[in-house]
Amino acid sequence: MSALTRLTATETKLFFREPVVVFFAVAFPPILLVILGLVPAMRAPSPDLGGVRLISLYVPILIAMSLALFALNALSQLFATYREKGVLRRMRTTPVKPAAMLGAQMLMATILSVVTMVAVLVIARLAFDVNLPRQLPGFLVSYLLAALAMFALGLLVASLAPSGKSAGAIGTLLFFPIVFFAGLWVPRDKMNDVLRTISDFTPLGAGVQSLQDAASGGWPHPLHLAVMLGWTIVAGGLAARYFRWE
Repeated sequence: MSALTRLTATETKLFFREPVVVFFAVAFPPILLVILGLVPAMRAPSPDLGGVRLISLYVPILIAMSLALFALNALSQLFATYREKGVLRRMRTTPVKPAAMLGAQMLMATILSVVTMVAVLVIARLAFDVNLPRQLPGFLVSYLLAALAMFALGLLVASLAPSGKSAGAIGTLLFFPIVFFAGLWVPRDKMNDVLRTISDFTPLGAGVQSLQDAASGGWPHPLHLAVMLGWTIVAGGLAARYFRWE
């Protein structure tokens, strides 16, 4: 096993020792989907959306929300807590490099978030007759870019926050505007032009639109893919630049 693989396995074991974090990052989005799906208005065709059912629109939104929960309320807080408790300081005496630690965290988060995504898609299909993505390659590309953008942002928060509590507070402050522009309260289709334009340049606004485009059979717009890639490069680069052991 490579050092990255061993480190990822260890981080995954430690992650599952935090049941509250695991619940909100992994289990909450599928549960919320079931709750929303039980509302009759969510399953009925909406005339305002050209006959599209709201539950179909909310599947990509909930997938995006799971990424935000994982990145901003789990990943960042756990990593900052390591610094606060001196775990990272002790690791400084080992051959582990900052890039390896950041890579292991992102790999773990990506694998577990894929499990949540698959659960959401399966429940939506079997319980609420929501079609699976028609453009599967485009859907997977969109999901991967959205995940990388959010995890890079979460790691940036973890790199800068002095403690686990401060990382949780910063993550919460970022979480609400990010999921708002992703369409959690007002779907992008119902936003006015100004809000939709702002949403286009946020990591999850671009992510949700890309996922919805791929789900309906089209290829995601290059602008949205570029926005997510840009967030990944900038936030990831800053996370590596400002990484601190203590």
